[in-house]
Amino acid sequence: MSMELNEETALNPDPGRTESGMRVLVATAVPAERDAVLRGLHGSGKFDVLVTGVGPVAAAASTAKALAAAEYDLVVIAGIAGGFADRAEVGSLVVANEIVGADLGAETPEGFRSLDELGFGRTRIPVDPGLVTRITEALHRAGLPVITGPVLTVSTVTGTAATALELVSRVPGAVAEGMEGYGVALAARDRGVPVMEIRAVSNAVGPRDRASWRIEEALFRLEEAGKVLWEVFR
Repeated sequence: MSMELNEETALNPDPGRTESGMRVLVATAVPAERDAVLRGLHGSGKFDVLVTGVGPVAAAASTAKALAAAEYDLVVIAGIAGGFADRAEVGSLVVANEIVGADLGAETPEGFRSLDELGFGRTRIPVDPGLVTRITEALHRAGLPVITGPVLTVSTVTGTAATALELVSRVPGAVAEGMEGYGVALAARDRGVPVMEIRAVSNAVGPRDRASWRIEEALFRLEEAGKVLWEVFR
């Protein structure tokens, strides 16, 4: 079945597709990420690739709309991200074992308190360990550099070393930060659909040094990750 998720969605070109097995929704923030993933997926009809827009609110709204319009067995958040120093190097891939809304909470004289601590909600969404292992092992077999750990979702990209340090102190073991994961994960959880997050690291989290960013390299890594998804779920 073919349908229009939104004008930025890439679908199987055959409107009469009848493939059996899993159907996967891949959520990306921007067209460049979508295009990289599509190059890796070889046009497989098992995957619909959605451009959600940037940030957790746009991502949640777009994903919820897509999940209300069709049945999916898995949602994959895919894109580029900043990696935390000494944890996820530029050019590597990260697979989230936990998707964390890292800046949802309140500032207090004693420091930041998360929604969890305030009793207003849940900011940490775990990823099925079996799924994490399956994808991570497949990426390793493909010869790709990959690490697992919590991936943080922020509404404002980190731009200082102090903020980067604060984030990793809040979430020990954090490997990367993006802007859409938590929003997509909330929408998936609301529909009871498993979710996972794969990111290609384009830069280090911290001071914004555009000269050191490796966007094209990260997009190529994202394409390679798409190939692995195709191999695992085809």
